[in-house]
Amino acid sequence: MTRRDAIKQASLTGLALSLPWPIFKIYAPMKSPKEFEIIIIGGSYSGLSAALTLGRSLRKVLVIDSGKPCNRQTPHSHNFLTQDGVKPAEIAGKAKSQVEKYDTVHFLNDRAVKGTKTAHGFQIITEKGEQFSAQKLVFATGIKDEFLPIKGFAQCWGISVVHCPYCHGYEIRNKKTGIIANGERALHLAPMAKNLTQDLTIFTSGKAEFNAEERAQLERNGIPVVEKEIVEIEHENGYLKNLVFADHSKEQLEATYAAVPFTQHSDIPKKLGCMLNDEGFIEVDGILKTTVDGVFACGDNSSRLRSVANAVASGNMVGAVINMELSNAAF
Repeated sequence: MTRRDAIKQASLTGLALSLPWPIFKIYAPMKSPKEFEIIIIGGSYSGLSAALTLGRSLRKVLVIDSGKPCNRQTPHSHNFLTQDGVKPAEIAGKAKSQVEKYDTVHFLNDRAVKGTKTAHGFQIITEKGEQFSAQKLVFATGIKDEFLPIKGFAQCWGISVVHCPYCHGYEIRNKKTGIIANGERALHLAPMAKNLTQDLTIFTSGKAEFNAEERAQLERNGIPVVEKEIVEIEHENGYLKNLVFADHSKEQLEATYAAVPFTQHSDIPKKLGCMLNDEGFIEVDGILKTTVDGVFACGDNSSRLRSVANAVASGNMVGAVINMELSNAAF
C-alpha cells in the first residue's frame, strides 16, 4: 500500500467512525461472522422474543429466517396485550426493528436446511450454502398447517376459516358459524364456540365419529351434525359465503372453525434427535429444553397454545434460560 493510499484509508475510517451509528451500520456493514453463541432458527414472534432477551444480555446471536410466517394471511392479531387488533406483519416488523438495535444480534434472510452436532456445539447449513456454528440452538420454526382438500379452503384460512376461538372467536361472535372437524377435535372446539354463538353446526365431511353419549350432548346444546362431504367453500376475498357439498347442496355460513393436521415446519430438530410427542409437537420440559442437550424449542412447534402471546412468552423464557446456562458455565 502506498503512503497516499494509507492516508486515504485512514481518513475514510475516521469519517465512518464519526458518523451517527445508524448511518454507519447502513453504509459500512460488517461481514457476518460464522461463529455464534446461539443460532435461532425462525425469526417470527418467539424467535424475535428470544433474540431480544439474548441481545440485551450481550450474547452473540444469529437469527435465520425465510420471512414466511404461518399467520401471514391473517388480517389482524388478537388476544395479545397492547397489540390487540394489529396486523401480524406490523407486530413482527416493529419487533424486529427493536431487536436490530442490539449490535450482537445478526439476521440472515435464508432457510436452515441441515443441522449437525459437533464437538463444541452445532453446525447449521442454509439453503444458500452458508455454514454457521453455535453452542446452543433455538428452534422457533412453528408448524405447517396441512390444508383440507377443499376448494377455497386455503384462501379463507386465517380470515373466515379459523383455528382458535381465543384468536378469532370474538370477531365471529353471534354469527352463523360452523366447525369443520370430527370426533374429539370437534368436541374440543364445540363448547368454546357455543359460548360465542348460538347458531353453531358441526360439519364432519363424512361419517360422524361420535358415540351415543356425545351425540346426546350435542343435541342438548342444539348443535346439529352434518355428515355430507364438503367439496368447496364459496367465498369473497377469503370471507366465507357457503359450504358446497358433494350432492351440490349448499349451507350458508359466515365463518367456521376448522381442525387441520400439521407437520413441523423444519425437520432439523427430529434429525438431530429431538423427540416429538404423540401430537407431533417437539417435546420440551418446563424450561423448554428439548431431549437433545443444548437444543431448545419455543412457539407453535412445541405447544398447543397457538397464539402470538404464548410465542412471545416462550421465546422470552428460552432466552433467559440460555443466558443463565452460558453465564454459569463461564463463572
